[in-house]
Amino acid sequence: MPETAKKPAKAAKGKPAAPQIPRPAHRPVEYTEDIADEICWRITHGEPLVRICADQHLPHVATIYRWLIRFPLFCDMYTRAREEQADTNADEILAIADEMPPEYTDDKGRTTLDHTYIAWQKQRIEARKWTAAKLKPRKYGERVALEGVEDGAAIKTEDMNANKFLDVIKNMEMNKRAG
Repeated sequence: MPETAKKPAKAAKGKPAAPQIPRPAHRPVEYTEDIADEICWRITHGEPLVRICADQHLPHVATIYRWLIRFPLFCDMYTRAREEQADTNADEILAIADEMPPEYTDDKGRTTLDHTYIAWQKQRIEARKWTAAKLKPRKYGERVALEGVEDGAAIKTEDMNANKFLDVIKNMEMNKRAG
């Protein structure tokens, strides 16, 4: 019998046979600077960690997470790579937004844009915006300013949900002046 066509395991009476799952190939588990550099370089250039770790010459994602705990230098490199990935995502957003969607001409000679392509591009942009905001919130996150008075200087807000906080500040100021 050829090596690729193996007999399925016999099932116990009344039970289906367990599926044959191939064992994953051996992956490196030893930390090296070369592997760490490759992982961080690819993250910086926008590649997801799961896709990076799908390469057979690189360790499993769980190993990467263990390395982040064990190797402070790698943790610093990884953190920096994630921050730089936010900038890469921002650059990709501009590139995606500048792409012209395909045009189609129907039987009557009318030219239309491919709306499924446009929807797909919007989804790609939103995913990158969300990721960039989470990776580098000070630069790409939502800005929330609060309104109040601190040391005689007025602070203004752009967030309507901050009103409760403002009330607390006003009450504190009033109590401070009264006391």
